Amino acid sequence: MPASRRFPLLLIGAFLALYFVWGSTYLMIRIGVESWPPMLMAGVRFVMAGALLYGFLRWRGVANPTWVQWRAAGAIGFLLLSCGNGGVTLAEHAGVASGVAALAIATVPLFTLLFGLWFGHRNSRLEWAGIFLGLAGIGLLNLGSNLQASPFGALLILFAAAAWAFGSVWSKRLPLPQGAMAAACEMLLGGAILLIGSALSGERMTHMPSAAGWGALAYLVLFGSILAFSAYMYLLKHVRPAAATSYAYVNPAVAVLLGIAFAGEQVGAEECLAMAVIISAVVLIGVPQWRKAPPPVAPTADASLPGKMCK
Repeated sequence: MPASRRFPLLLIGAFLALYFVWGSTYLMIRIGVESWPPMLMAGVRFVMAGALLYGFLRWRGVANPTWVQWRAAGAIGFLLLSCGNGGVTLAEHAGVASGVAALAIATVPLFTLLFGLWFGHRNSRLEWAGIFLGLAGIGLLNLGSNLQASPFGALLILFAAAAWAFGSVWSKRLPLPQGAMAAACEMLLGGAILLIGSALSGERMTHMPSAAGWGALAYLVLFGSILAFSAYMYLLKHVRPAAATSYAYVNPAVAVLLGIAFAGEQVGAEECLAMAVIISAVVLIGVPQWRKAPPPVAPTADASLPGKMCK
């Protein structure tokens, strides 16, 4: 197949993976925590995914990171995966619906702009409008029955979004490994921290996971962690950043629909209104990025290989 024809097909496939695979991980987490202790499941997920990706990259000849790079990857892995994804997993275990969890995580761009102020970023009027609109959406979301029924889960999910946002902003200033090796190291160390937290908190396997529990874990390792992340790295290299992060608009709707269809979840009027408000806020924040973003980079012959991607 000619390279020019293959490139659009890879773009389409990457977008589909990002929209639907990442959108479906919230349901898979909900299924998984019915069989697994939450931190144990998240830790096993990231250690396995990180080990597979690390082994593949080393086999491809990618250099082992330095001690300084491992330390930086550990800090970002702690924020993004231990606190961010671990918080989502704990919140869903506490009773937060998967669709509502995805909607709360859609506030990450709002927190990203707020933390950007700390590092010297200046927001435009449109971005400030998006921040205030998003905060109103968070207020509406907390009026819904899902988060009111689990105040602890509500705090966890907002903490997870804030931790992910801060880690994303801080990561640009740290000496992380190049390309996908950064993700491999972050998953290995972030997953290890989750396993330590699981042991210290007294989590125990009281029974063997069900077939659905094993299937959810396998899906999260192979598709949610390795495939979707590789697709995200590919898009960051070949399209505008605002396009690559457009999953924030789509994932909540995918998660809500899957939760209703397969988990019997209920979404109230307040939460539907909050979804519209929060997604509108994220769109407002994205408009300046579309205006300022540079044109996409021309494709290379082996750009689809994880070892060749740049974060």
